[in-house]
Formats: sequence, C-alpha cells, structure tokens
Amino acid sequence: MRPYLSEFLGAFFLVFTFLSTSVAPPELAAFAVAAVVVAAVWAGAHLSGGHFNPAVTLATYLRHQLSLADLWSYWAAQLAGAFAAALLTMTAFPRLPDAVDVTGGAVVPALLVEFLFTFAIVYVVLSTRVSPFQEQNVLYGVAVGVVVLVGSLTVRGVSGAAFNPAVAFGMTVDGGFGWPGIWVYLVAETAGAVAAAAVAPSAAPAIPAVRRSPQPR
Repeated sequence: MRPYLSEFLGAFFLVFTFLSTSVAPPELAAFAVAAVVVAAVWAGAHLSGGHFNPAVTLATYLRHQLSLADLWSYWAAQLAGAFAAALLTMTAFPRLPDAVDVTGGAVVPALLVEFLFTFAIVYVVLSTRVSPFQEQNVLYGVAVGVVVLVGSLTVRGVSGAAFNPAVAFGMTVDGGFGWPGIWVYLVAETAGAVAAAAVAPSAAPAIPAVRRSPQPR
C-alpha cells in the first residue's frame, strides 16, 4: 500500500500546486510547480519510483519494469490524488479563470507541445531513475523538475502545460481546462509516453577497455 499512497500524495500535491497557481504570474506558477515536482520525487522515489504521472507509469510498464496490476493501481492512485486536489482547490480558491481552450484551431499546437514535453519528461525519467544504471542518481528529481520548468515557461500559453494526464484531469474537474478538449491531452501525453518508452536507452553504453602499456620490470 505504501507505493500507492506515495503516488496518491505526490499527484495530489502536484495537481494542487498546479491548480492553485493557475491565476498567479506564469513565471511564479512555473517555478512553484517545478519545485513541488522535485520535492515529491525526492520524497517518494524510494517508495514508488516517484511517477505521479500516468504517462510515466505507462512508459515504465511498457519497459517491463512494472506489472499490469501495478499499472492500474498507480493510475487509480494518481487520478484519485488529482480528483481530491481539484475538490480542495475549488473549495479553497472559489474562483475560475477562463478555461484553456485547445479545441478548433488550437488542437494541433496543443497536441504538439503536450507530446513534446511529455516525451521529454518520460525520457528523462527512463534515462535516470528507472534505468538500472542510474539507480543512485540523486539528481533525478532535479532533472524532472527542470524539464517541467522549461515546459511551463515556454508553452504554458499554448496548452496550459499539463504534460501529465492526472494534471489534465484535475485541471478539467476544476474548470481550468474545458471538457471538450481533454482528449487532446490524453492523446498527446499517451503518445509521448509510448515514444519515450521506445527510444530511451535501455543499457549502459559500452566503455572501451583502456589499453595499458607493459610496466618495465
């Protein structure tokens, strides 16, 4: 149960921070979300792997590093955390900004940026924490947080910078995203996860042997 609780809490605080800063200045919101990603990953990586993102969980499953039962359990915990965060945000911050509209002419740009940064996040996770050659990489959380920060600063105005189906779900429940456009996030982020799972390194690069000159006797 501890891994699932870790995923619930990590997703909850990530989504709560995302939602509660949605009306803050974009730069402040981006740094807040990146900071909570780093903190959550460092707090939960040793318990659950520190996913907090159904796209990361899907890619981990596709790389045969998570069972099917855990896939569904992680998804349930992450979405439950997102839903709880949305309910709390609607109670604590009874304001609704205009919903981000990714329908119509905004579909293609939103699909592209959500795919791109979801791919980047999942690729970083697979190349650092999930890889058996990076298990002791203490900068894993920082690496993920930096990608989230860059994505939030660059494409927030295009798609809202979710990069995470749990965030997209929570934001839609809260009213920040419109329900007609949620498919854009789910399609783009799922595709990003699948692509990252396909191309991320699966083995350490070969290290050429060092040829030593014979030592004089």
